[in-house]
Amino acid sequence: MSENVEQNSLGSADIQKLLAVLPHRYPFLLIDRIVDIDGDDSATGIKNVTFNEPHFTGHFPATPIMPGVLIIEAMAQTAGAISMLKMGLENAGTVFLLTIDNAKFRRPVVPGDRMLLRVKKVKQRGNISRFACVAEVDGVKVAEADVSAMTGA
Repeated sequence: MSENVEQNSLGSADIQKLLAVLPHRYPFLLIDRIVDIDGDDSATGIKNVTFNEPHFTGHFPATPIMPGVLIIEAMAQTAGAISMLKMGLENAGTVFLLTIDNAKFRRPVVPGDRMLLRVKKVKQRGNISRFACVAEVDGVKVAEADVSAMTGA
């Protein structure tokens, strides 16, 4: 897919592009890549879950499970990144998470999983967008939530 920012279809965003539009850094940047970007309407984020991530030392050492709040954050980062990319790298500001609704966790996410974060914009009013988000591992839904965010300078 194209790495160029286009009007209606952005294609994909590698880690360099994510670092350009998101303020998050290790250990809090929770997405590795975004593919299938359709403007700021929808996209699929990719999170490769590895045992080396710091939260696994305490959640839980004998049975490492990715914390649900970090799964939600990964979905929100995917939605925020496509919103920023749509604005263009030169205009990108900050995106602020406003609400999390209807969060459900269906299965644990563990080291070695490749989590797909599917986000779809369901509403926009001014600089506030609402996204329906689903996280999947191997085609199985592991979590879902509706998030809203505000873009700003």
